[in-house]
Formats: sequence, structure tokens, C-alpha cells
Amino acid sequence: MSEAPTTTAAATVLSVVIPMYNEEEVLPALVSRLRPVLDGLGVPYEVVAVDDGGTDRTAVLLEAFRLGWPQLRVIGLRRNSGHQAALTAGLDRAVGAYVVSIDADLQDPPEKIPEMLALARAEDLDIVYGIRADRASDTGFKRWTAGLYYRLVRRLAGPSVPAQAGDFRLLSRAAVDALKALPDQQRVYRLLVPWLGFPSGEVTYERAPRPAGQSKYPLGRMIRLAVDSVTGFSAAPLRIATWLGGFAFLVCLGLMVYTLSAHAFQHTVPGWTSLFIGVLFIGAVQLVCVGLLGEYVGRIYTAVQNRPTYFVGRDTAVREHPATAVTTLPAAPADQGGPAPAAAPAGGAEASAPPAQRLGQRS
Repeated sequence: MSEAPTTTAAATVLSVVIPMYNEEEVLPALVSRLRPVLDGLGVPYEVVAVDDGGTDRTAVLLEAFRLGWPQLRVIGLRRNSGHQAALTAGLDRAVGAYVVSIDADLQDPPEKIPEMLALARAEDLDIVYGIRADRASDTGFKRWTAGLYYRLVRRLAGPSVPAQAGDFRLLSRAAVDALKALPDQQRVYRLLVPWLGFPSGEVTYERAPRPAGQSKYPLGRMIRLAVDSVTGFSAAPLRIATWLGGFAFLVCLGLMVYTLSAHAFQHTVPGWTSLFIGVLFIGAVQLVCVGLLGEYVGRIYTAVQNRPTYFVGRDTAVREHPATAVTTLPAAPADQGGPAPAAAPAGGAEASAPPAQRLGQRS
């Protein structure tokens, strides 16, 4: 059985979860701005830095900062699992009564964290969103694609999704536990969190330019996020495929009438163009429909596999035997005893032991 983290949930008021991937250039600036803010709160806190299998010196710098910052906790994933998976790893292991998630690029200001915490406490809120009131620092293409994304997800997932709210937010312990209980494999927290329906508030800020390093969300990842958002929260694409099929059927009926008319008046050669266009159109619709079905079948396949979305290589707050595996399942209640249920978690696990040996434990 692994030992409990050195910081207990009862003692920690605030956890700050920061997913990181190759952030060595911006890391010193992040620490220099974040630590004074958290020290000034006057409450016990921890900073959970999740190294998402980076290839630069991020892990080395984090270990160096830990020497003079005891509240800094480093979780290293064994491989690059993606931003949302790294965020899941941090949320699963954070122990604070409130948990703030923030990116390492300093485009979301750490100075807003005290305001978030004060608002949550004053109004008894479970969620406080960081809302980007000004995105002037982003490129025109970035602003246009972001606006298109939020209009799309609000249309599909409902108006409860705040516009211009990313992954900078505060969650209460109740909200974090509710997220951990969800079975979703491919998580998109900017949609999952509003779906919970917990009492929420907003804090606005101006999005700043990245002080160093490069964006970890290029066009390909933004498209993947949009696809996961749409297919994970709505069956509308399947209905679109049905409407496309119906429209193609009507077009085929029209072409059939045109072909019969051309044949009756001995104008069969000119009909070659319409036939060629009809074949191309029907083929394109079929490919689109098959692609949409493939996206949903792929999600079903991933859910059936039930593989953890991440594997933790190390956690500086947990001292454990190398052969002991820890998952994100909550521990069994004290009055029941014994190991947690055998079902695999939606989050992640240690990779040092096979699934049959994993024991549920809440960090």
C-alpha cells in the first residue's frame, strides 16, 4: 500500500494545477509571478506541476525550484498524453479544498487567483470561470477560430458553456470529486465543467501575450479539440449525416427525372455531365457520413478498451514502493475496508504494475 501524500486534504486550502509540456523558457517567469501571489494569500496551498512527458529541461528546472519552494509538487507523466490528460492527472491528485487550473504560458494572469478564491468563498460558489474579456494579444486567425469554436459548442452543448472561458478556472472540492466520478475517457473540461450545473461565477481579465516559448496548441490540436468537443457532447453530426443522405436522395431523384427526359428526347450524350457530378456528389456524401460514424465508433472503441489516459511516472508528494500501483479511483470508505472496485479509472494509473494489481487510493 502506498503512503499518503505529505500534504493532507484537511490542511490544504488551495491547489494550483499547471499542465506543462516543454515550458523551460517560460518557467522562471511563471514561478516569479505565481509564488508571491500564493504566498500572499495566507492559506496553506500546493502547486501541482504536471510534466506531460516533455523533452526539454522542464523537469530539471521544476526539481531545482522545489529545493526552495516546499509547496511545489511535481507529477511526471511517463509519456506525452495531451493537455486535457495532464490536467486530469493534476485534478485527480490535487488535495486542496479549492483547485485552480491554469496554463504555464502566463497568458492567464496568476494575479486573478486571489479574486477567484475570494469570490468562491464570499458567494459559496463551486466554480469560478476566468473569462477572457480582451484577446487583442492573439492573432486575428486565433480570435476568429476561437469565436467559431465557442459559437459551435454553445449551439451543440447549450448556452451554459461560458463564451471565452478556457481552462483557467477555480473548482471546489465537490466539483473536483464530481469530475473524477465521470467515466469520460476523452475529456474536454471547458464543456464538462459547465455540464455539472454547479453554482458558478466569473472573473474577467485581459489575455496577455506569451512572454516566452511557443504555443502548444497549433492548428492541428485546435481541430482535434473541436472534434472531441462536438463528438463528446452531441449526436448532432450524426443527424447532419442523415440530412445529407436525404438531400442526396432528392438530388438523385432530380437527376433520374433529368436522365429519363434526356433519353426520351434522344439527348443522352449531354447527360454525361450531370451523371458525373451526381456520382461525385453521392460519393462525397457517403464519405462524410462514414467519417462521422467512424468518429463515434472510435469513441466507443476507446471506451470499451478502458485504458487509462495517462501514466504517472513520479509524484514528489507520494513515497511508495516501486511495485505498488496507484490509480485515480477514490479509496474505499473506512467502514468497508478492502481494495477499491476493480473497474479501471477514467483518468490514469501508475505504469509499474498490471491492471490486476492496481489499488484505488485518493491522493
